[in-house]
Amino acid sequence: MKIGIAGLGLIGGSMAKAIKKNTDELVYGYDISRGTSAAAIAEEAVDGLIEPEQFCTCDLVIVALHPQQTIDFILENKDNFKKGSIVIDCCGVKKKIVEAVEKPLDEAGIRFLGCHPMAGREFSGFAYSLDNLFEKASFIMTPTDDTKMSAVKEISAFAYRMGFARCVVSSPEEHDEIIAFTSQLAHIVSSAYIKSPSLEKQAGFSAGSFKDLTRVAKLNADMWTVLFDMNKTALTKELDHIIAALTDYRDCIANGDNERLHKLLEEGSALKEKANSMY
Repeated sequence: MKIGIAGLGLIGGSMAKAIKKNTDELVYGYDISRGTSAAAIAEEAVDGLIEPEQFCTCDLVIVALHPQQTIDFILENKDNFKKGSIVIDCCGVKKKIVEAVEKPLDEAGIRFLGCHPMAGREFSGFAYSLDNLFEKASFIMTPTDDTKMSAVKEISAFAYRMGFARCVVSSPEEHDEIIAFTSQLAHIVSSAYIKSPSLEKQAGFSAGSFKDLTRVAKLNADMWTVLFDMNKTALTKELDHIIAALTDYRDCIANGDNERLHKLLEEGSALKEKANSMY
């Protein structure tokens, strides 16, 4: 199988390296950055470079670009993809992506499957890509009623070959609702938390808790702004939940309601234990 990857940043680069490490498939990469392309060749992450018009030779095309770039790239190149081939994306939001590209690709004779590799780092770019980034990670697929099930079967098997520990099937809508809680909300909370004036005084006073809560405050603002905007309904709902919960904690502390505060803390601890059992 010949695989083309559009975008050789953290995710695209890591996918290329994982494919080269764990399979015998041929991998060709495309990136607008000459430096990134040169690095991918130098590190043998790809077998060669490819231009968009050459994707017609690929059996699978992985589009690893930012959300709006993903939509634009797929639509601009829908006539360049090989008939009967599979195109997948890697975006952290699915409904908007699927709605924009699935039908045009289907009309062009291309099988599309919305995907989301659940892995990442605080850093972006090919320089931080890893051949083991997806070990122990989940690979989410979001087929619709119009998705060719052959694509789901083939991509699921391929994800395991790449090194993913688990494949999860979800609808685009369900994916976006859950990811608003498990990923997007966490990034917003981390970004908001680190804006405290006390940040200037934390040296020598911070340990694991501070590091854990601030880790994802370092992010790509361009990409995450678009992700949040594309999932605004679900994300706003999660923000309403956490604002209400934080208000409850604040009121208990301000009013000296230790009985209520103790109950809230116990509830949170119990829910964390329950969540641990679900991993």
